[in-house]
Amino acid sequence: MTYAVSVDARIAAGTPEMDELQRIGAGALLEDGFESVEEIAGPDGTEVRLRDTFVGVYPGGALLKVFVDAPALELAEETVRELVEELLERTELLADWTVERCQVELHPDQAKESLDAADGPDAPPNDVESRRARLMGLAGEAGSPHAAGTTAETEAIRSKIRAMAPRLAAFGVGMFGVPEPEEEETEGVTKSKNARPDSAPGITTEEAELAAGALIWGTDVLLDELFQDAHALDREATNVAECDGPMWLLDELPPRYALQYDARFARRFLVTAIALTTRLTEGSFRQLSCVAEELALRLLLREAEVTLDTFGLLDEGVASALECFAELVYEDMDHEWLYDDAMDGIDESEAGEALGITPLAITNWFTPFNKDRYVHPYAADEPETGTRVSDEDSLPPS
Repeated sequence: MTYAVSVDARIAAGTPEMDELQRIGAGALLEDGFESVEEIAGPDGTEVRLRDTFVGVYPGGALLKVFVDAPALELAEETVRELVEELLERTELLADWTVERCQVELHPDQAKESLDAADGPDAPPNDVESRRARLMGLAGEAGSPHAAGTTAETEAIRSKIRAMAPRLAAFGVGMFGVPEPEEEETEGVTKSKNARPDSAPGITTEEAELAAGALIWGTDVLLDELFQDAHALDREATNVAECDGPMWLLDELPPRYALQYDARFARRFLVTAIALTTRLTEGSFRQLSCVAEELALRLLLREAEVTLDTFGLLDEGVASALECFAELVYEDMDHEWLYDDAMDGIDESEAGEALGITPLAITNWFTPFNKDRYVHPYAADEPETGTRVSDEDSLPPS
């Protein structure tokens, strides 16, 4: 079966982050390396076929998505790790890079298919995370989802997630319901806990940090799953409603538009999610820019809740911290009406216009709420003619 392997390759510790020109060069080197590979020799001569790759370079390294045909999950992960490490080693300018993460993230239906493919006396455990743990030598290591269970392990995971909180650079604990000494106002967003909703009283700093850290953890999951959905729709040349394979996230968008969630839409939504999470983590976030960003944040909040619940950390205080964050970040909750068929068209009604309801039709999802909001050029609406501007059209006359 085909596995999508996520690889996080990092520059050497202590090395200055790459500028734009260096990132372009690193991306070209990685893409050239993958283009030279078609089949990979796995253990005992097993062949693993390379189907497709995606290279996304950021200042501290590169996020790679490697799609391979392999008999089992472990083989896909092991082979891709060895491939990437070899590509880095033989590329002089990338030789000091390291592979920090290499793993398959399976949809439950695909996980069962993978497990069924590995029978016999030496078959791995009947659990995807335990199988990955055995391969990577992480069984029993605190901080791995499969290791959760004992008090010590739970506390280790709690500490790990809390330590991620500072990476949500756009906000302090004030956005999660903890009163802060001073209020810090930004355009449209109050970062102080003194402005917290009355519905979230008594939230502690630890609970706020767990909520913030879970959003960072959820960001990785969100983007990985959107990558895989976009790839699946592109491969099958179909849409979410008619796709034979399972979806990770796009089928959680409003069902009424499922026929319009094709590969082009998936890529636009993915870029929108990347733009949103970049602003959240680099500290430049001010306001949500469009309906698509509101829906992407909805999915991110769900990923954070699932993460916390999986590790037994979603208690009442942490849940309230996430609710407080959502209440302060969202300017309104009009996008929730997209999930209620009874409210279909309310934005176009006289009552909707009188209430100033945001246009909710899918044709408006990537339209900025106003001229001060930012939507990534790739995701932004196409010209009114309905045709994309080609590179040739965009060139000045000679």
